[in-house]
Amino acid sequence: MKPKKEVVAATMKDVAIKANVSTATVSRALMNPDKVSQATRNRVEQAALEVGYLPQSLGRNMKRNESRTILVIVPDICDPFFSETIRGIEVTAAKHGYLVLIGDCAHQNQQEKTFIDLIITKQIDGMLLLGSRLPFDASIEEQRNLPPMVMANEFAPELELPTVHIDNLTAAFDAVNYLHELGHERIGCIAGPEEMPLCHYRLQGYVQALRRNGITIDPHYIARGNFTYEAGGQALEQLLALPNPPTAVFCHSDIMALGALSYAKRHGLQIPNDLSLIGFDNISLSEFCDPPLTTVSQPRFDIGREAMLLLLDQLHGQNVSSGSRLLDCELIVRGTTRKINP
Repeated sequence: MKPKKEVVAATMKDVAIKANVSTATVSRALMNPDKVSQATRNRVEQAALEVGYLPQSLGRNMKRNESRTILVIVPDICDPFFSETIRGIEVTAAKHGYLVLIGDCAHQNQQEKTFIDLIITKQIDGMLLLGSRLPFDASIEEQRNLPPMVMANEFAPELELPTVHIDNLTAAFDAVNYLHELGHERIGCIAGPEEMPLCHYRLQGYVQALRRNGITIDPHYIARGNFTYEAGGQALEQLLALPNPPTAVFCHSDIMALGALSYAKRHGLQIPNDLSLIGFDNISLSEFCDPPLTTVSQPRFDIGREAMLLLLDQLHGQNVSSGSRLLDCELIVRGTTRKINP
C-alpha cells in the first residue's frame, strides 16, 4: 500500500506567487481590501481560492460582511478560573445570535496561523482576550486594522483596549490586611508569573498592606508560581524552609492555594491551626476542599457578560472608549484562616 501523500496547507506566500504580488499586498487585499485596487483584490482573491488558502465560506462572509462569530482567546483552557467567564460570554453571545469560538493560547506557536487566518478570511467579527497579550505579534498601528477587541480579566494599558476586570491591588490589600487583623506578622506570598499585569497589581497590594501595618518587606517571603497546583506546593515548600517561616500565606490564585494546602497537609501541618491560607478567584473547588478555602471572590460570570456586551456595542457601531471597567469583588472567609494564638 502506498503511503498517503501529506497535504501541506497553502500559505500567504503561495497566494502571493500565484497572484504575482507581494505578501504585504495579499495581506492588505484580504484584511483591508479598501487599501488596494479592485483589480488587485480580485486577482488576490482568485489566487487564494485556486491555491486553497481561503475556506469555501469566504464568498458568503464577504457578501454579508459578518460571520456572527466571536473568537475568545484563553491563556490556558485547562485553568478552571476561566470556565465561568467563558459561560458569561457564551450566554450573552447566544442571546444576541452570536457563536463563540475558543482559542487556547497555551500552545501559541501552533495556533498563531489559525488565529490570523480567521481574521484575514473574515470568519470572526470580534475578539475577546482573557489574558494580557494578543495571540500574535501586532503593533498598535496594525491593531487598528484588526476586528473589534475587548479585554476581560486583565488590564494592559499598552493595548489601548476596553477592559473589564476587578481592582486587583485593592483586593490583595484587603486580603493581606485581614491576615494582619487576625494577628499574623509573618505573612508570605505565593505570587503568579512576573510578566502578568494582574500579578503585578496583586503583589503591590500585598506589599502596601504590609507597609501600612508597619511590617518590613522581606523578599524571601515572596515565592513565584505559574498558577498550577504543583507550583503552589513547591512555593509553600520554599517558604516553610525559611528560618522563620510565615504563619500565613496569601496566594495569587485558588489553584496555587489548593496546591499549597495539599502540601501542608501531606507534611503534617494543620490548616488553619499551624498555617492560614488565602486564595484568589473563588473557583468552585475552593468551597469544597478540606477545610474550605478563604479566598477573594471575583464576579467571573459578570466579567464575561460585561466584556461581551462591550464588544457587541462596538459591533453595532457604538463608540466604546478604551480603558478600565471595574467590577466589585469580595473576600469570602472560610476555614483556612484563623486568629493566631498569642
